[in-house]
Amino acid sequence: MATHHAGPAPVVPSPLPPSLTPALVKRLARRVTAAANAARITTSAPYTGTPLADLPVSTPADVESAFARARTAQRDWAGMSVRERKKILLRFHDLVLARQDEALDLMQAESGKTRRDAFLEVTDIAITARYYARSAARLLGPKRRRGAIPVLTRTTELRHPKGVVAVISPWNYPLSMAAGDAVPALMAGNAVVQKPDTQTALTALWALDLMHEAGLPSGVWQMVIGRGGSIGGALMAGADYMMFTGSTASGRRIARDAGERLIGSSLELGGKNAMLVLEDADIDRAADGAVAACFPSAGQLCVSIERLYVAEAVRDRFVAAFVARTNELRIGAAYDYSSDVGSLTTPAQLNTVTAHVDDAVAKGATVLAGGRARPDLGPLFYEPTILTDVTPDMTLYDNETFGPVVSIYPVRDDEEAITRANGTPYGLNASVWTRNGARGRAVAASLHAGTVNVNEAFAAAWGSIDAPMGGMGDSGIGRRHGADGILKYTEPQTVAHQRIHGFTPPARISPQTWALLMTTALTVIKKAGSR
Repeated sequence: MATHHAGPAPVVPSPLPPSLTPALVKRLARRVTAAANAARITTSAPYTGTPLADLPVSTPADVESAFARARTAQRDWAGMSVRERKKILLRFHDLVLARQDEALDLMQAESGKTRRDAFLEVTDIAITARYYARSAARLLGPKRRRGAIPVLTRTTELRHPKGVVAVISPWNYPLSMAAGDAVPALMAGNAVVQKPDTQTALTALWALDLMHEAGLPSGVWQMVIGRGGSIGGALMAGADYMMFTGSTASGRRIARDAGERLIGSSLELGGKNAMLVLEDADIDRAADGAVAACFPSAGQLCVSIERLYVAEAVRDRFVAAFVARTNELRIGAAYDYSSDVGSLTTPAQLNTVTAHVDDAVAKGATVLAGGRARPDLGPLFYEPTILTDVTPDMTLYDNETFGPVVSIYPVRDDEEAITRANGTPYGLNASVWTRNGARGRAVAASLHAGTVNVNEAFAAAWGSIDAPMGGMGDSGIGRRHGADGILKYTEPQTVAHQRIHGFTPPARISPQTWALLMTTALTVIKKAGSR
């Protein structure tokens, strides 16, 4: 194993910030749909391992009650004009920005991420709320479509809300994934029953609290807390549509169950994302990009990079620059912007990261940076880690680590880089680095991934909210963002009004003559260039 580089002085763990008062936690906990005598569960702060929140646990009966209230509330909510719903979302946008310090403290306390990573979630939700508030009228409004018979057929496409959408959101991005998926569903006129991950439920409940402050009617958005094995069946049974972010294994079960019920689902699942550094890349810029690609939220990001394919001609220069930058990262806990890398979120995640790295080292991988846990900083810290000499027999070669670990592989040319990047059942995100934009876009188009960034890690595609974001293959089905991100929560309806005459022949014309007339008409229409 390589000699450890101490880097800058670590950031000493901080106690919980003053904003996280018992009164705030209690107020947010009351937003959980659960019985008064519900069982309780206590979450812990990753930075220190100390107790954080005492939350009620919902039962299947609580979930059923939530759906019943949601259905009643949804009727009035869907009857509200898009303009009125827009006003609520824009007020929510303003509240998120104005009260961001509270959200940042909550996200850090629950997930262990740095403040800069938490702030990205604040900006993400503000952008998402503004986009759908101001785009919904255009996306959801009636659309005139070409009729079957020009002039005689007036055809209109309408969009109706699905009804009640179930959202199951993960712990790693507790504001982006919770509010980000609920916002378009709400804007489309649906009600939402949501199960956030228990570890980061306070952040999701904070978003719900703010949405009510913005004017959302009671019952339209509800939260339940509990394990999937306990209340997952009730969520599926009550849903008109299922939005899930999580593991591929869980996504397969949800897709199967949704298929049995004949309801739609959108699933963002696992990834083993690749970054390609071509031989003409700006090495300093690419090294900075690799740091930004691999280590945000301690690597616990669905679109972060775990595989680096570097052209042999620039491998040594790139590796030297990347390792140097990684060793300079400040790792630690602080409720300010002084840390570059924070903590892992759960003991299970630390166990996975440790096992993957230890297995690779035992089988011959070389550690170029990091490679060890840091209990001196807190119970769940792990150093940003760069590996090389990784082979297919190592667990992390093709399995998602979901931590601050990346493997570097040399490649001869673009073709080999593309082939190896595509050599996985996953297909969520990728990154390409080159000085030639046209070349980068051509390589990007050859990659099996739902989003590809040229000379950026992931933020360019994620932040382009007018474009769809999602996975291919084992990385999921469906899309968030863009038109797809709201239209998936609607049922399209075609209304065709036939005027003057329809498709059957008039009484005085024989079927044979009518067929000849229709054939002639179709031929003329085609020659006229009509679609």
